[in-house]
Amino acid sequence: MQRAYLASTRALSGLLVVVGVAMFVSALARGGGALAVGVILGTLFALLGIGRLWLARGGRR
Repeated sequence: MQRAYLASTRALSGLLVVVGVAMFVSALARGGGALAVGVILGTLFALLGIGRLWLARGGRR
């Protein structure tokens, strides 16, 4: 059960990173500036996913 939880956490975290990067790139491709909603939310999604992946593997240890 623990392995399934870890695997799903990693999969969803990776999905957050992919969605965040896609939002970021899409916003820039459509002419958005540094403060465009897509850029800000994309960056936050990607950072959230990276943070969850980092915590899932044990943080600093």
